[in-house]
Amino acid sequence: MSFGIGIIGCGLIGQKRAKALGEGRLIACADINEARAISLAGNNGVKSFNDWRELLALPEVDIVVIATLHDSLAEIMLAAIEAGKHVLVEKPAARNSTELEPVMAAAEKFGVKVHVGFNHRYHRAFHKARELFEAGALGDLMFIRARYGHGGRIGYDKEWRANPELSGGGELIDQGPHLIDLSRWFLGEFEEVQGFAHTYYWDMPVDDNGFMLLKTAKQQVAFLHASCTEWKNLFSMEIYGRDAKLEISGLGGSYGVERLTYYKMLPEMGPPETTTWEYPMGDDSWVLELAEFYEDIRLNREPSAGLKDAYEALKVIEKIYKESGYDHCA
Repeated sequence: MSFGIGIIGCGLIGQKRAKALGEGRLIACADINEARAISLAGNNGVKSFNDWRELLALPEVDIVVIATLHDSLAEIMLAAIEAGKHVLVEKPAARNSTELEPVMAAAEKFGVKVHVGFNHRYHRAFHKARELFEAGALGDLMFIRARYGHGGRIGYDKEWRANPELSGGGELIDQGPHLIDLSRWFLGEFEEVQGFAHTYYWDMPVDDNGFMLLKTAKQQVAFLHASCTEWKNLFSMEIYGRDAKLEISGLGGSYGVERLTYYKMLPEMGPPETTTWEYPMGDDSWVLELAEFYEDIRLNREPSAGLKDAYEALKVIEKIYKESGYDHCA
């Protein structure tokens, strides 16, 4: 079964998605900057539009990839679902959880599949980490500690992410959703949410740092920090079990070589038995994520990263924004 795919939003992420689709799948591109849509469409008979509604009207489009700014994600997703299209939408899927509620209802009503682009789950290091976790190699989980950050660039505070009307918030809603999603993937639902968002450096009305302390009903904790004052791009996640610890670092490229280290506690304790896997090759998470979504549609199964995952991440973010005085972001 081959799917016809349309991409709405032809910037950097839309271009990455296009490369991961597979040969001959791209049917149409749409972007308010029509030149970008034309460029991504190329000379392969792919249609291009500056109005996404025209793309949704194409009967040959089965799946819509939505990679626009945050303020239009929910609107376009709802229209795509009502048009009977399956959807892959980039995180955070909306500016807030309220925007997602009619989308969730529509997805159930129209019986389409919606996958949210939490592509970090599909990195090689996380695939191996999940395999070890499911095999019981960590024992009962206790807590997670993670950091994700970058250093911005000149003029960062003038870009769309610094405008809460477009973005829904700052760093907490930008890189924070990945940290929350990965933590929920291992620990489950969070019953208690504490945190703080603040603007330390950038001259903008949204946060440049978000700190989270999330707790499950079993008192397992995720201690998370998302930052755009890191200065050197960084990704680090440590998953602590009673029997062993996993450490994931790097995401490739400017974040450094992707690496997973397994520290197994010995009966006598002391220095652990250590095994490390390195993944210096290119990032194939985008390809694997789409391949799984194709299978979800073929097998009529619920996507593993779906609207509920985005909804729960947004609920965490909103609570922290509200408590931190970012009412325009909550």
